[in-house]
Amino acid sequence: MFERAGFRRLDSDALLREQILPLPEVVAEIHRHFGDGVVAPDGQVDRARLGQRVFADDNEREWLEALTHPRLFGLWRQALATAPEGPWAVEVPLLFEKNLENWFDFTLCVACAPAQQLARLEQRGLPHALAEQRISKQLPLARKIELADFVLWNDGSVQFLQDQVTALIHDLRTVS
Repeated sequence: MFERAGFRRLDSDALLREQILPLPEVVAEIHRHFGDGVVAPDGQVDRARLGQRVFADDNEREWLEALTHPRLFGLWRQALATAPEGPWAVEVPLLFEKNLENWFDFTLCVACAPAQQLARLEQRGLPHALAEQRISKQLPLARKIELADFVLWNDGSVQFLQDQVTALIHDLRTVS
């Protein structure tokens, strides 16, 4: 929605999935660390299996983050340097968990009821137990709401969310 309103967009998950995990050196490090079980027959990382491993063991998750996050931050820097004046919308799922909020002028939390969040993950094909496991690795929603500069509620219709985005963009442009 922000992109349609003229913001440049960076999706951290997409950058990891499409640009970092396919890197030969990243695949090799993951294979060396985790073994054959997380590399698919085509030589690419099997993200589902990798996810099972890293969300079940905090040390493994931290190892993977140490491998991938510096590369992600490098991609952020490259992209942001192309248009430093912005405006940018950068999607960062673990923004507060990794203390990354100081990278940005303001933060926004898109919130919904926990049951809705779980249902949406399951709709994307994540088994219930794995969806719960992933949510458990995040800060509680109430804490994210406290830390965010702005909160949008995503429990209603798409139009309800769009109306909130439109109002926020109007307010941001008015004070800029």
